[in-house]
Amino acid sequence: MKLAFFDSGMGGLSVLHHAMKILPSEEFIFFADEDNVPYGTKSPEEVLRFVDEAFQFLIAQGVGAIVVACNTATSVAVGAMRKKYSLPIIGMEPALKLALDTFPNRKVLVTATAITITGKKIHRLIERLDASDLAELRALPRLVEFAERQEFQSAAVEEYLRGELSAYAWEEFSSLVLGCTHFNYFKDTLRKILPAHVKILDGNAGTVNELIRRTHLQTAKTLVPSPLSLVPYYSCRRVTDATELARLETFLRRLDDMEAIE
Repeated sequence: MKLAFFDSGMGGLSVLHHAMKILPSEEFIFFADEDNVPYGTKSPEEVLRFVDEAFQFLIAQGVGAIVVACNTATSVAVGAMRKKYSLPIIGMEPALKLALDTFPNRKVLVTATAITITGKKIHRLIERLDASDLAELRALPRLVEFAERQEFQSAAVEEYLRGELSAYAWEEFSSLVLGCTHFNYFKDTLRKILPAHVKILDGNAGTVNELIRRTHLQTAKTLVPSPLSLVPYYSCRRVTDATELARLETFLRRLDDMEAIE
């Protein structure tokens, strides 16, 4: 099956990275809306339009399912896309339930973009899990900017994260949830800053598991990269430039390094 992974930029590669290892027999399209990244600073109306334009393009490519590997786009647009299009559409959900199930009655900090933090979807999730006393929310918009320019490790990244996270009484928290797929590129710096008992969680595996459930795909017995070529697009333009293909490889190698950090 031809599977599309859609994001505003390079964050969605973190979900695709996981899928390619456990679904080695499938074909993959990666669509990064590089013309409009970041989504987190846009209006909901703009994001909805960007997502719909991307969906029209991807459906024309003959994809059998679309993973919206972007928490912001999921928050704003997945409901409307499911009403408009009939193919399986899988969105992202911050791993708050995983955190609460793993560490009952312990606080969780959910980090995301501002539009996700203020959106109805995350607050409905907190209400559904009866977690209003346990879940705290923090927007980290600059991480998207750092990721897009491949500034993964720097004094500026560390200073930014230390400043944003310094106010929390971490002895009360079990975990930090990465509610934006771009944030996965910074697990090493987060691990350096956070106390050892605070786990770093993301929703990537859960999203891919939902894709498998919805499409009945066969997983690999061992985690191996897909032998099939990945076809990347930037805002409806197929990526063929050697420099840009090398850029994508750099992101994927970074994700290899981040994979085991928790």
